[in-house]
This record gives sequence, C-alpha cells and structure tokens, in this order.
Amino acid sequence: MGVLDRFSSIVKANINAMLDKAEDPAKMVDQYLTEMMDSLAQVRKETAGVMAEETRTRRLVEENAAEIEKYTNLAKKALQAGNEGDARVFLSKKQTLEVQRETLQQTYAAAHENAQKMRQMHDKLVSDIETLKGRREAIHAKVAVAKAQEKINNISPASDKAASALSAFDRMEEKASRMLDRQNAMAELNAQPVDEAAALEEKYGAAGDSAVEDELERLKREMGL
Repeated sequence: MGVLDRFSSIVKANINAMLDKAEDPAKMVDQYLTEMMDSLAQVRKETAGVMAEETRTRRLVEENAAEIEKYTNLAKKALQAGNEGDARVFLSKKQTLEVQRETLQQTYAAAHENAQKMRQMHDKLVSDIETLKGRREAIHAKVAVAKAQEKINNISPASDKAASALSAFDRMEEKASRMLDRQNAMAELNAQPVDEAAALEEKYGAAGDSAVEDELERLKREMGL
C-alpha cells in the first residue's frame, strides 16, 4: 500500500470513528477539525519528503545529462588531437551514462507524479479545512439556538402553571363576588318589612299639625296680636 492509500485509510478510519460516537455536534466539529489539522501536519510532512525526492531525482537526471555532454565534448577533443583510443574511452563512458539516463528519467517521472498527487492532497485538505471552519461557525450557531429553545421548552410548563394559577384566581374572585352578592341579598330580605300605613299616618299627622299652626296664625292676625 502506497503512502497516499495508507494516509487516506487512516483519515477515513478517524472520521468514521468520530461520527459513530458523535453526541454534541459543536464539540464534535471542533474535535473533527483538530483531527484534520493533525492530518494536515502529517500530509505536509509526507509531501515535503516526496517533493524532496522529486528534487533529488531531477538533480540526478540533470547531472547525468551534464556528464553525457561532458564526455561527448571530451571525445571530440580527443579526436581533434588525433587520439582515437581516448575518444573510444570517453564514448564508452558516455554510453554507460546514457543507459543510466533512462532509469533516472523513469525514477524522476514517478517521483514527479507522486509529488503532484501529494501536493494536490495537501492543497485539497487545506481548502477543506477552511470550508469546515466556516461550517463550524454555522453549526455552533445552530447548537446555541437549539440550547436556547431547549431552555424555553423547559420553562414553558412553569409558564403554563402560572397561567393556570391566574385562571384559578379569576374563578375564585368571581365566586367570592357571587357569595358577597348573595349575602347582601339575604340581608336585604331579612330586614323588617316597611309599614306603609304607619308611613302614611306620619305623613298626614305632620300635615295636620301644620294646618293647626296656620289657623293659629290667621286668628292672631285678625285679633291684631
């Protein structure tokens, strides 16, 4: 299993394990991001190693090309100097280097491909982490609202109880008023009945006394008193 496949398996295993035990979304996204940051550090380290290998193999290819060019030039100088034997030695060395060149180029191609894949994974992980940071804020906000709603839901029964008590007080107050009205009515009914004849007697008796007084005053005026 290559380094890319191994890393992918580790990350997936960590994510699945976290999702299985998820309880508080806010805490879990924080933990998940922590895991992602740890993974990013691992990817960065692996990427640096693969990129260093790419650089090393590219340098070997460049050095090989420089050596081939060097021995080619030496062979030309040997021929110019009339030394074919020396030219053959230089060309033989050149051919050996040319055989090595193919292997070095293949090694560099593989290292370059691995470096590109690791860099892509690194950049993708960085992008995902930034995206998740933004989504984390939204999740935290939702959890805060949910907890506030939970408090409201827990307080609602107490509010209902208070409303019920107020309704009961209203009923008791109405009942007390009816009781008072009933007792007032009973008191009115229990009072002594009015004697209408006595009332009229008093009225007319008072009227008679007034007539006597009027007559007395008339007589006094007639007598000049």
